[in-house]
Parts: sequence; C-alpha cells; structure tokens
Amino acid sequence: MKRRAEAALAPPQRAKRHRDDSSSDEESELSRHDSSQNESFSDQEGPRPGFSMPSISSFDDQNTDAPSQTSSKFSMYNSATQKHTAKVGFREGETLGKFGRGRREIAEASTHRVAMKRKAEAALAPLQEAKRQHLDISSDEDSELSRNDSSQNDSFSDQNEPRPGFSMPSISSFDEQNTDGPSETKFSMYNSVSQKLMAKMGFREGEGLGKFGQGRREIVEASTQRGRRGLGLTLQGFQGELNVDWRKEPEPSAVEKVDWFPECTTETPDADELSDWMDIGRKLKIEDETEFCSEDLLHTLLRCKTIFDDLEGEEMRRARTRSNPYETIRGGIFLNRAAMKMANIDHCFDHMFTNPRNSQENKELTKDREGELLYFGDVCAGPGGFSEYILWKRRWHAKGFGMTLKGPCDFKLEDFYAAPSELFEPYYGEGGVDGDGDITKPENVTAFRNFVLENTDRRGMHFLMADGGFSVEGQENIQEILSKQLLLCQFLTALSTVRTGGHFVCKTFDLFTPFSVGLVYLLYLCFDRISLFKPVTSRPANSERYIVCRGLKPGSDAVREYMFRVNLKLNQLRHTERDVVSVVPLNIIKEDTDFYHFMMNSNESLCAVQIKALAKIHAFVIDPTLTEPRQAEIRKECLKLWGVPDKARVTPASSDPKSKFYELIKNPDVDMFQCKLTPLNSSTLDKLRQILDYRCIVGGGEQIFLLALGKSQIYTWDGKMPVRWRKLENFKLELPRDTLLSVEIVQELKGEGKAQRRINAVHVMDALILNGTDVREQHFNQRIQMAEKFVRAVAKPSRPDMNPIRVKEVYRLEEMEKIFVRLEMKVTKSSGGVPRLSYTGRDDRHFLPTGLYIIKTVNEPWTMGFSKNSNKKFFYNKTTKKSSYEMPPNSAAPFHVCHSGRLFWAWVDGVIVHDSQTRMDPEKLSKDDVLTFIRQNHQP
Repeated sequence: MKRRAEAALAPPQRAKRHRDDSSSDEESELSRHDSSQNESFSDQEGPRPGFSMPSISSFDDQNTDAPSQTSSKFSMYNSATQKHTAKVGFREGETLGKFGRGRREIAEASTHRVAMKRKAEAALAPLQEAKRQHLDISSDEDSELSRNDSSQNDSFSDQNEPRPGFSMPSISSFDEQNTDGPSETKFSMYNSVSQKLMAKMGFREGEGLGKFGQGRREIVEASTQRGRRGLGLTLQGFQGELNVDWRKEPEPSAVEKVDWFPECTTETPDADELSDWMDIGRKLKIEDETEFCSEDLLHTLLRCKTIFDDLEGEEMRRARTRSNPYETIRGGIFLNRAAMKMANIDHCFDHMFTNPRNSQENKELTKDREGELLYFGDVCAGPGGFSEYILWKRRWHAKGFGMTLKGPCDFKLEDFYAAPSELFEPYYGEGGVDGDGDITKPENVTAFRNFVLENTDRRGMHFLMADGGFSVEGQENIQEILSKQLLLCQFLTALSTVRTGGHFVCKTFDLFTPFSVGLVYLLYLCFDRISLFKPVTSRPANSERYIVCRGLKPGSDAVREYMFRVNLKLNQLRHTERDVVSVVPLNIIKEDTDFYHFMMNSNESLCAVQIKALAKIHAFVIDPTLTEPRQAEIRKECLKLWGVPDKARVTPASSDPKSKFYELIKNPDVDMFQCKLTPLNSSTLDKLRQILDYRCIVGGGEQIFLLALGKSQIYTWDGKMPVRWRKLENFKLELPRDTLLSVEIVQELKGEGKAQRRINAVHVMDALILNGTDVREQHFNQRIQMAEKFVRAVAKPSRPDMNPIRVKEVYRLEEMEKIFVRLEMKVTKSSGGVPRLSYTGRDDRHFLPTGLYIIKTVNEPWTMGFSKNSNKKFFYNKTTKKSSYEMPPNSAAPFHVCHSGRLFWAWVDGVIVHDSQTRMDPEKLSKDDVLTFIRQNHQP
C-alpha cells in the first residue's frame, strides 16, 4: 500500500517542482501554497501538491477568446458550484484527493440524462445565438463585458431573469395569434381558466414549455386505441360518417302517445277459409322485404346495423348507455328492466293490465274488496320481471301462471324483492313441474291451456304477457326470420288461455316479412283493437317493439286452431329446406287498406327512429366525450309519472317473529288473543237468541295463530302467555310475508281402508293481516271472503308435495242443518275398524270433527232481524231503537269482538249429532236440542 501511495505521489511532486522553478517570487509562491493548504485540508497535514486556490474569475478568464474542450465541460455549472469546487482545491486538468488520485474527468450521467442534456443543448442553441446577436449591438465594451458575465451566470442559475421566449402573454393572445391559420382550432376549444393556467406557465403558441423551450409544441393526442381490440386495428364503417343527422331527434319526454290500428270491421274467417292461407317456401334473407317498408329505409337500417358487427360488445354498450336519455331508468326496485317496461306500458295504456275494465260499461273487472282474483299469465318470460311488476301492483289480489324454458332462462322467484313471489305458479307444460317449458311443442301449449282453465273456473286469464327472445349474435339482421316460430307460439298461447274480453301484450322485433305481418293481421281480426308500441324503456337502437291487444272477441277458436296447425307444420319442416313463409295471403292484407297503410306507417316510423339511434351510438363510439345531459332528470319524471318509487332495489329486511308480530298488530296489549272459548251448553244456549247475528264453523283441531314472514318462514303461537312463536316443522308451505291468520292444523283424510291417505293441512278460521293488509276491522264475512281470495292466490295445485291451505266453510246459524248433512261415519286406519264421525269438505277430503265454533258477527248495540213485510233482513240498534236495511258502518264486529265472544259446542262422547250415534248424555246438548232452539227463535 505504501509503494502504491509513493508511486501515485511522484507525478504531483515533479509538477510542483516544475512550478516552483518557474516562479519569480519565492516568498509569494510559498505564501500561496500555505493558504491553499490551510483552506483545503483542515486536518493540518502537509500541503497537497498541485492544489493551489484559484480566483473565481479564473473560470471566466481562462480561454475566453476561443471555445476550448475544457470550457465546454465546466461552463455549464453556475457560480455557486464553481466557488464550491474551487474551495476544495479544484484546478482544471488536475485531480482532487490527498495524493491527487482523483479522476480528471467529470463523471458522466446515465445515458438517459445525457440524451436529455443533448436535447436541451439543441433547444438552447437558437436562443443563445439570438442573445449573442443582441449583445453585439452594444457599443460599450465595459457594459459588454458585464453583460457577458451576467449572461454566463444567469444561463445556469435558478434565480435569473424571465426565461427567453416565455414572457407572460395576455389571455387575448390565444385568440389573436394565428387567427387565420389552423392553430386556432387547436386551442380555441379550451376555456379561459385553462388558457390562463397555460399563460402563467409561459406558454406561447408555436413554442414549447420548459426552461429552454424544449417541450413539445403540439397537443398530446388522445389515444385512438379502443377497448381490447388489437393495436392498429381499424373497423370498417367507423372511419367515416353515416350521413344520418341524429341530432334532429325529438326532445326526451316522459309523456308518450299511443296509436291504435283502425278498428277491424272484417268478419273472422272460418276454418275452411283459413285452410288455404298457409304458404310453404324458403326464406333466409331480409333485404328484399319491401312490401311493408320503403326500400331506402330498410337498406339504411341494415347498413347501420352491419356497422356494429365487428365492434367490441363492451365498447358498444358504453356508447349506448351514454347516448340513450332513458338509459338510467333501468330496473329500479325490480328484478330487471323488463319489469320497468311493463310499468311503462301499463301506464301508457291506462292500466288496462293491472286494472282491467269492462269495455262496454267501463267498470273495473276485479276489485280489491271483491272475491275475484286478477288472473294473468307470463310466458317465455324468465326470470319474471313482468310478473314482479304485476304482483307489486296488485299483491295478493292477483294470481299468476307462467311457462318458460327450464334451465338458465327459468323464473327466478327467489329474486322477487319488490313483490310476493308466492302468488306465482310456474307450470312447464306436459309433465307439469317436470316439463321442459318449450312453448314451440304443441303438447306443452295444450297442457298449459288445460291447467289455466282448470284453475280459473274454465274462464281463462284476464291477460297474458309474453317476452320471448333468444340470442341472435352475428345474425341480427335476420332476427325476425329466426324468431318466427317463437312469435307464432306466443300468439297461439294468448288465444288459448285469455278469456273473452281479455288482453295480450307481446314483444316482437322487425315486422317486415309477410309471415310476421300475417300474424299481426290474425290478431287484428281476433281483438277489438291492437297497437304496435315502442315504450321509452325499450332502447331506441334495437328492433324491439310490443304488440298490445285489447278485448278478445268471442269466436276466435278457428284462428287459434289454424295457428296450432301452422306450428305443427313448422315442426315438421324444421330439418328440411322448406318453411312456412306466409300465413295470410298478401292480397288479402293489401285489400284491407286501413290495416295495410297503418302497418306501413308504423314500420317506417319505427325504422326511422332506430336509424337515428344507431347513428347516434356510432357518433358516441367515435367521440367518447359525448354525453346525454338529461338522463337523471328524465328518470325522475318517468318514475313519478308511472307511480314507481325512485329507490334502489334492496333485499327485504329480515326480522324475528315476535318483533314482526308486534309490528303488525301495532299494539303491545295481547290480552284479546288469549281469550278462552265459552262452552255451549244448556245454560249458555240462550246467548244465541238473536239467531241472525251468528255464524258456524266446524272445528277439527286446536285453534292457533299463524305468522308468515315469507316463503317457508312460518311460525305458530297457541295464544297463551308468554308470547312464544315456534317454527312450523315438517310442513311444506309458502306464504307471503306480513301475514297473520287464525287457523287450525287439521289432519285430512282421503279414501278409506288401506288406500286411505293422510295429510296435514292449514284450515283458516279468520284473517287478521294479509300480506301487510290489515283486515281486522272488516266484517267477518268480508274477512272470510278475503281469506278465500288469499288462499286461492297462494294455492299450488301443480305441487301435490306441498301441504294444502284452505278456508273453513262458514254456515249461518239458522242453516245449521246443512252441517249435519255433511257428517257421516267412516272407517279410518287408526280406528281399529270402528267407524268414526267424519266431516266431508268441498273437495272430497274429510277430517274428524271436534265440535262447532259459533261466532257473533254483529257488534253491540246492533242486532239483526227479519222483516216479514219486506221479506228482508235489517239492522236494529237496541240503544237508539233505529233500524236500517243497509249495514251501518259500526255494526260489523271486528276481529277482537268475534274472537273473544266465540262459543264452542264440543262433540264429545254422549253428544248425538249423527243418526248412527246411540249413546246420549242428558246433561249435554245434542243436535235435536240445538235445532229446536233455533227454530223457536228464528221464524222467517
């Protein structure tokens, strides 16, 4: 190490001796060396050779006449840096370090920084040249020298004068500069705030930002890369314009107009005439279908559709979402957008679906207070948005039947958050719940028709909804041709299941082909009025529209059977080269000029709307900055007009049965629920003197309260304190949430002997709250009627595995003899061959009766009497002595009065109620005793 140090020291020592010999002043030289030693080495070591302290001006004075290599290396550093390096003993061409071992060259920066430095030097060259020319003009040598010194220092200092070429321009300069050239279009799009910000940073048009103006002079262009498409990919059709002025579209509005076809005056054809209408051929293209739409419009529409064939789906959806003013309406509180479409259509057609009216008298066909349910159907409709809206609107006053394909497209009843799905019954055609739900199979249509008729008293449904569709990706232009059989079968199902005077709504697509228009014509013949309607909730860029039919005419069976035959033919030709191309001859359609012209106008107007919408999406794809500003406003207007809450869809809140019970009854006092029965005997029989005030129910078990929290969450309470709700175990039953009933759990029997079947059933004795509707204050008869309506709505006849729920048969006290007629002795499995007393209900199921409930239905001080003069019943007030044939408002006994005033006639051993019974207990009331009392006190 010592030898290496000596070797390194030798050259500096020789250089020192050379400098000493050339010096003319020995003492001055020594003084300079001492000063250098003291300033550079504070550790008091000997002076390092070759590190004398230079004056600061030496950096400026050396080689000022000619640019040297050394000057270019160090002249870039400012005065502060030069002073610091001189202070540590730096001399150009020599090294630092105690023994002069330091490097003589400046350590180079990374190649990236070198490149940046070169760019800066290149950008600086024109500015330095301009500055030198400016300095040459001066005639004062001294000021010239001062200016040169200042220029050198300022060029490399952070505290200098304004940067060359970046003086602060006025805002107007953005508008004044190059007004005749194309540069105006580059910056005029920016607002004053952006311009002020750029001016503050020293921006001038045509120059770059940065200390030396080295920044880019052009605006950074937005990326043209879209979505996940390949780099450099260009899509045919998106490089030019569509030449469609989409900006002249109507102002978005929540108000819509409905146009009806002219009323049909043509008689419905008979089966013989219809038999010659079917035409067989082959159809696989749409371009030549100009009979019901102009050629220009059709070809423009197809061209607009074709442009989007190669566009990425996500990119298309984003542009569509931004361009549609009604897009943010979406599904709202419902399962999907289909439910909101139905809300939209129902409002526009004056609620003809949720509140159908008699076309002649304009009276409501189904009222909430009356017994008839609103029966509706929903086919090809999974997951069930249409039905969710109807059930949200009418709740337990409606009953739905549905058929759709099983599998991914099935109904998702568990996702009905806004409505009680327990009121909807899916049926899948042949095989019932085990069917496949394919509506194109004739046997499924027939099975669904029979099922609906059996459960609507052979009358059919009030209306049918159909929303069929399937993916036609890559074949959008021939969607109408591909979905022709689906459209036919939906129309056929409507004619098969809708009652006379009922309605129909069905989704369709393009209606350009003779086949599709022929189907519309057949509906035109069968219904009072039809309309082709595109609601605002249906995206304007698609081909979707809805055919709405009002009032099915009687005598449409011939058309229904004809459609059935057409479907059979389509199934026969499915795997051949032939097809049914028309169902109504073209000349017959054209001869009905009212229908033909309306069909043409409808197609062309909807086609024009779709073309503009597609052009608008095209523009929004090209320019991602375009938006539709009124989306939020339009959403609020529409929802308010349709009566739908502007809320988010949320899962229904869950609660424990005890909390829900107190929430429903709205009263912490539950004493009236634990009232004990009054036994009917000879001492209490006189309470029944006002015969017309009482009703009778046959009992079959212990009376309890039933609380439903939705689906199979069902709890029971025996009415005893404390309040303890227990889960109803081993029971397969589904009831809507917020339901409270007074019931019995009864074991029903069917058949006799070894073939006898047993099943536990719920028998409803009274209703308190039905799916959130409080009916406790209604008359007992009204409550029973509502309970029967509720039970019909929740019944699932297609599910024999479920436990049945029924409403008790109610008898007037004066008609008690009708009860004894229904009593008979039957052998049961557990009776050991001994016949037992049985009561047979309306559906041939029987149970073992325990007695008779007698319920007072008139509230004090009112009672009921019978007028022999008018042969009518009347209400009499025992306090005011007033009478009325109409029921007074406060005369009906509410639930708590009926429940607390019940009498129970127990049919125990010794009570004779059937002729085959022989053992009689004289202290107990038998049938003859009670009937005799009734006859004595009731003489109509």
